[in-house]
Amino acid sequence: MLPFNNRSTKIPGTTACTMLLIAALAIALSPVYAQALDKTSLVLQWLPQAQFAGYFVAKDKGFYEEEGIDLTLISGGPDVLASEQLDAGNAEFATLFLTTGLQRRTTLPIVNIGQFVQRSALMLIAKKSSCITSFKDLNGKKIGLWGNEFQIQARALFRQMNLKVTVVPQSSSLDLFLRGGVHAASGMWYNEYHTLLTYGLDEEELHPLFFNDAGLNFPEDGIYCLEQTVEMRPELCQKLVRATIKGWEYTFAHQDEALDIVMHRMQSARVPANRAHQRWMLKRMEDIIMTDEAATMGVLRKDDFERVRQTLLDTGFLDTAPTFEEFYKGALQ
Repeated sequence: MLPFNNRSTKIPGTTACTMLLIAALAIALSPVYAQALDKTSLVLQWLPQAQFAGYFVAKDKGFYEEEGIDLTLISGGPDVLASEQLDAGNAEFATLFLTTGLQRRTTLPIVNIGQFVQRSALMLIAKKSSCITSFKDLNGKKIGLWGNEFQIQARALFRQMNLKVTVVPQSSSLDLFLRGGVHAASGMWYNEYHTLLTYGLDEEELHPLFFNDAGLNFPEDGIYCLEQTVEMRPELCQKLVRATIKGWEYTFAHQDEALDIVMHRMQSARVPANRAHQRWMLKRMEDIIMTDEAATMGVLRKDDFERVRQTLLDTGFLDTAPTFEEFYKGALQ
């Protein structure tokens, strides 16, 4: 009986050791776990919404992990400026408008490593009852502008057209516009414009003034980091941009699934979530990212850069500006 007992006690132990060995080998051979994931963080310009769907999808679908990145996404907001988080070292990467990136470059050595929004969605929204049908009609009017980094484009236009306007600080609410406190309000095509429609206003009551119609078609959301990050961790930059591209491609190909992910993010952050509004936003993001022009996702075109750079120099927002080669360190080049 003893030999039998000895064998019966050894077999399970041997099997367990074998299973552990197999599991360890599987982990060691896995492309994701063959080496430790690179930890990094990306701060977005605003609270969770479909504007950032590609990042959320890439995170939730494991695209960043597939590239060997352990990415933490940080939400921006009214009191959280992405460029300040980058400056303070609270995030290694940030999404910014091109105008913001150029202006912040004067005090912070940042570079663009991936450009995603190729066409401007920024606008001023007026009521037709105010008799505003063009930018020239804004002369002498009260205009609601967001603070900090989101008003460069509007102020550049006012200077270009020599418009004398009264700037009224605008919060994330459109109440001031609805109550007639300003003649025109700042808005994004993918957000505030549709928000007004959901409030019950008819498109026939509104007159949108797109900055790109005034020759100020400035690319918006891109990924930025400090120069030293590109110099010290070039592969990380490449992987981040590559995974983000995959996230946006998957998003536009699976929009209902992407909306599920966005809605979950918004609910987790306790941000009011309306699926119909987020669907509109996602469609508009597709319009401004997947343009009909000869644009490649994730790439900043030199002619776009030069146009924005020259406008900011001409309107006095910049005294000096970097060259395209100094500013754009395209991770996919």
